[in-house]
Amino acid sequence: MEKRAIPLVDLQQYISGNEAEKTAFVKNLGDAFHNIGFVGVINHGVSKQLINDFYNASKDFFSLPTAIKKKYEIPGMAGQRGFTSFGKEHAKQSTVADLKEFFQIGQFVDQDHPRKADYPDNPNVEEVENFYALGKQLYQAFEKSGAYLLRAIATHLDLPIDYFDDKIKDGNSILRTIHYPPITSEPDSAIRAEQHEDINLITLLVGASAGGLQLLTSQNEWLDVVPEADEIVINVGDMLQRLSNNYLKSTTHRVVNPPREEWHVPRLSIPFFLHPVSEMRLDCLSQCITQDNPLHYEPISAGEYLDERLQEIGLKK
Repeated sequence: MEKRAIPLVDLQQYISGNEAEKTAFVKNLGDAFHNIGFVGVINHGVSKQLINDFYNASKDFFSLPTAIKKKYEIPGMAGQRGFTSFGKEHAKQSTVADLKEFFQIGQFVDQDHPRKADYPDNPNVEEVENFYALGKQLYQAFEKSGAYLLRAIATHLDLPIDYFDDKIKDGNSILRTIHYPPITSEPDSAIRAEQHEDINLITLLVGASAGGLQLLTSQNEWLDVVPEADEIVINVGDMLQRLSNNYLKSTTHRVVNPPREEWHVPRLSIPFFLHPVSEMRLDCLSQCITQDNPLHYEPISAGEYLDERLQEIGLKK
């Protein structure tokens, strides 16, 4: 059995365990986020059936003709709702576009909700039955699991257990379904997704249909992240790294191209980027500023930070 690249935790131990189990979970999750920035989670509460159904709906969407997919590309939305076509997004340090297309689903709020102006409606894909309904269900299931993980992190950072609760309620989270098409010719130095860090608080990723995910260790080595069945891979995003003054690590990761004999195999993956509401402050927590770890960042809000980053990756002008 190959050694795992990332530790594994069991979320049920936290949700329904006794005090000792909860304490152990908080420590294991906190250590993983501090040392590696990544962790695998089992018993995460997101139904396998729901994941499979949304995978299949996504496959159906991406196999539609380009002209139909482009119907769902919404001008002025910086890719935050609907479809983003192949070759639009790049990592912030790269000028070469990633080899992917994707569809993004944002927060669902009622028309009379005070945040409605921030959260435009998600387009309903007419050609794929249930795409909208399944996307909404999966989005909300991820929100629920993510909230538990952030409660454990709050405890680990010596914050009140509910510190994140009101900051992520009706937050600016994004469910992204990504299609990496088959590679048909020698790529122009591009890989499926160039090395990058995520912008948000935490990312929850359900196992992709093909391998390729790698993380960069502090020893500057690339390790393959190979999730087992029914495991969700969670990683720290830059917002949480910033809030914790670099105590929790937003680790560089990428999706590499498969060996040439597997170029014909497309890859589908579904990350959920858990974001807070835009007015959440990301100013470094005082308990994370020490003599050994002096202040690394200027004060900023989540909304200001997100805008800055969407410009860097080419989604926002």
